[in-house]
Amino acid sequence: MSTVAVAPVAGANEQSPRVRRAVTVTAAIAGALLCFSIASPAQFPDRAPAPAPIRPAAFPPFVEAALANGMHLLVVHSSKQPVLAMSLAFPTGSAEDPAGKAGLAEMVAGLLTKGAGSRSADEISTAIEGVGGSISASAGADFLTVSVNALSRDARLAFELLADVAMRPTFPQKEVDLLRTQTLSSLQLDLSQPATIAARTFAAALYGAHPYGRRADPASVKAIGREEIVAYHKARVRPAGALLVVAGSLTKAQALQLATAAFEKWTGRPVAASARQAPPVRTTMQLVLVHKPGAVQSNILVGNLTWKPTDPRLYDATVADKALGGGANARLFQILREQKGWTYGAYSSLVRQRDVGRFEANTEVRTDVTDSALVELLAQLRRIGDERIAAEEFDDARNALTGAFPLTVEAVSQVAQQVTTAKLLGLAPDFVQTYRQRLAVVTAASAQAAAKAAIRPSQALIVVVGDGAKLYDKLAKIAPVRLVTTDGSAMQPGDLVVKAAALDIVRERFLVARTDSFTILLQGNPLGWQTSKLENAAGVWTYTERTQIATFVQQTTEVRFSGAMEMQSVHQTGKQAGQDAKIDVIYAAGRAKGLAVTPAQGGAKTVNVDAEVGAGTIDDNLLTPLLPALKWATGAKFTVPVFMSGKGTTGAIAISVTAEESVKVPAGTFDAYKAELSGGDAPITIWVEKADAHRLLKLALVGQPIEFQRVR
Repeated sequence: MSTVAVAPVAGANEQSPRVRRAVTVTAAIAGALLCFSIASPAQFPDRAPAPAPIRPAAFPPFVEAALANGMHLLVVHSSKQPVLAMSLAFPTGSAEDPAGKAGLAEMVAGLLTKGAGSRSADEISTAIEGVGGSISASAGADFLTVSVNALSRDARLAFELLADVAMRPTFPQKEVDLLRTQTLSSLQLDLSQPATIAARTFAAALYGAHPYGRRADPASVKAIGREEIVAYHKARVRPAGALLVVAGSLTKAQALQLATAAFEKWTGRPVAASARQAPPVRTTMQLVLVHKPGAVQSNILVGNLTWKPTDPRLYDATVADKALGGGANARLFQILREQKGWTYGAYSSLVRQRDVGRFEANTEVRTDVTDSALVELLAQLRRIGDERIAAEEFDDARNALTGAFPLTVEAVSQVAQQVTTAKLLGLAPDFVQTYRQRLAVVTAASAQAAAKAAIRPSQALIVVVGDGAKLYDKLAKIAPVRLVTTDGSAMQPGDLVVKAAALDIVRERFLVARTDSFTILLQGNPLGWQTSKLENAAGVWTYTERTQIATFVQQTTEVRFSGAMEMQSVHQTGKQAGQDAKIDVIYAAGRAKGLAVTPAQGGAKTVNVDAEVGAGTIDDNLLTPLLPALKWATGAKFTVPVFMSGKGTTGAIAISVTAEESVKVPAGTFDAYKAELSGGDAPITIWVEKADAHRLLKLALVGQPIEFQRVR
């Protein structure tokens, strides 16, 4: 190491030993940095070293045994850590849900740990969590699985709980009711999410009448009672054909002894799997456009059916898929996001399932580039099968897969999961042990051939969820379009244009002086309030609405109109996220004139309002007090012509009554009509009292955890 001289500070006393030591250390660091800075560039490599040859992953030995009742035991012994992971899987799942009861298998799985044997749900949790372990159950399309993790010293308790949960669930009625409520609440949110809508639409269209195409919905969940849950468990959760994987520091002899003690008295075979209709064969490209009015983005999902999970081409196709859409370095991400700037991400995947798998690619883009993004996405799907992947790109994809695999089998719980999945799908006995080696021998030529067979854009199913009014004509140039609503109901292109017409209302229910008050909730927690008042003075009606949402929104709106429902003026003041919000518009002689200042990203937007307003059109701020005057009935549909004074444009709000429900709000519990509103800035769900007053009870922003609930 070089010596660095440090000159004394002028006028300073002689340095203390502590100071001298500090200076010496500093000088040493400086010397090291100096040496580093003048080192020759030739001393450092300019590229990463070549990867070492693939070596088999160091898996513990797998040993198997069969119990007398037909249960299959597979033990993966590892004494590295004193832990234990168990997975008990049954060859049944949501594909065996009866017609009209989609979601049954998931509810059965969700209830297995909510009371079993002599323990309640809380007692099961206390028992396993008290020893630092966990227990859970889940159901997919093909399999229902119960998993337990614990320290190996608590193996006896782990087996006891696993046996109770699998063999002796009690399915308490209160837990059934609670899970149903939670499932319905979750579905309400899921069914408002474009990605979920796209996935459900894609599955239904891709698999047709095959059970892989079914998904739970509110009607099917409500139809599931405790008796169906008990019957499903009794018929399908049986020991014969079940697979128990035990991974961790238990020997085969120990695991077999504990498993026999826990399960030897359990007998029975599951009922035969139900007959399944084959998925449809698609020979041409088909596009399903799901109309989501007002959407500013489009969710795109493209794919096709592939093969059985045992098809050997899946190794080659997996490498091709990695290069295509397997992450941020893959083609779809790099082209659609980095080069084009159309999306935050674009990906693809191959899905293995017991009957038949699928390939799918997905992205979410701005409405105005939806067609361009879809054209580019399809071009990349064709390219991966038409052109051999370049050497460096291919090596990167293959090395990423082989390098990452050991990270997926580090923990005993991961080993148990991998082994369980491989065994149940009927993969080779050494699938997990030899997975990396099989990937390592994939070539660019075999990957291209597999991609050509697995990824077929000319026969692809395309699902786009977005604003159909802005997308239909553009997408129809790419492929034949089938237009549907978010619930799957068929639409015609003409339905995309909401046609305003003279509104048939019960005027005496509208022109009634009244006051309403609402609490505003975010995820069930109070966030603000809204009050409204409708009053008459000298023949002029005034509707006043005041809104306060935390510190984000403070707004007062006042609309004046005549008894003949002729608009006179709208005046709005307030702030939204610190920006001024203002509307001053006068209605006269069939026109609306004035000024609107609307908060927007990057600064408030000012609109000079001067537009023709047709007879019977109301200001959009008057929609809420108009609701009681509509002729409410299940299945009714209304189209309300509105002038959007904040934008200076005319439009129409479509209201569809979809159901009758009991609704609980702070003001009480009411029988209500549920309706969907579209045509505004964002879709909204409302609940209106069934009683003659037809007052608004609740309003929810679709896809957002925000609700307005009536207080009085």
